[in-house]
Amino acid sequence: MIVAVPVATVWTNPEAPRQLDQPALQHPLRIRDWLDSLSVPDRLQLCEDNLVQTQALYGTEVIPVEQRDNWVKILIPSQSTSKEAQGYPGWIPAAQLLDAPEFARLSAGSRAIVNVPTACLFDSQHQPVLEISFATVLPVAETGDVWTVVETPHGKRLLRTDQIRLTSALPGSVPNGQAIVEAGKQFLGLHYLWGGMSAYGYDCSGFAYSMHRSFGITIPRDAGDQSKQGTLIDLAQVQPGDLLFFAYEEGKGRVHHVGIYCGDGKMIHSPDSASKIEMIELAGYKLEKELCVARRYW
Repeated sequence: MIVAVPVATVWTNPEAPRQLDQPALQHPLRIRDWLDSLSVPDRLQLCEDNLVQTQALYGTEVIPVEQRDNWVKILIPSQSTSKEAQGYPGWIPAAQLLDAPEFARLSAGSRAIVNVPTACLFDSQHQPVLEISFATVLPVAETGDVWTVVETPHGKRLLRTDQIRLTSALPGSVPNGQAIVEAGKQFLGLHYLWGGMSAYGYDCSGFAYSMHRSFGITIPRDAGDQSKQGTLIDLAQVQPGDLLFFAYEEGKGRVHHVGIYCGDGKMIHSPDSASKIEMIELAGYKLEKELCVARRYW
């Protein structure tokens, strides 16, 4: 099955959504209405009550494992996790999924990755059809100087060529980590969202995941798993684009946070439900003593 809305929130169980979360469950999706309505306590509850697991962008393939009324329990193969070998688990409203076997078979060839915060899909008459998020990945049917034709779960659509990066143009890794930092800077001031994986809101590891994903690099979904893979980097040798991890008990406990090193002793990250994506000086930062490991994926 394929995600058929700009971003589907993946819930812990069908009972998790509150009444105020209804706009996030619909198709068409009302993501902005939902997020605009959430107070800081509402956002904190998503985390503290373990309501949300992650999110999945338009066109993401998921594996259905169970259906209950209007809900589908799924696994997300593109979001690796120690929770489940086949991919990140959770529940999505059935209305936000589409059975699109022909689209699912389009595994080979070039792909378009949205590299601006949001882009619009257009129909063949150049009429706007759907707004999609940064790091959305869609198969390419035809490239052009102004428009690129992409395959979607709803058929062929158009994207502006200047709003995408083609995987066929990527050498397998970004030239340097500074490109990851520059991608992240587009989102300075964006409100944190627990489980967030889209340009409408990121959590700390979702932000790290998505900045890499925009260059065709897939890393684990959660900070704990991210801290165990990639290339281990000495903390004295970190470069822009490296991931910095923070653990409880002054770095000796469980990893609970990740940020992207920017150079010059600075880090860009999505801090917590009461905050927005920011760039900070590591020296004197409240988590400074919890810095425990650095990893490189580029």
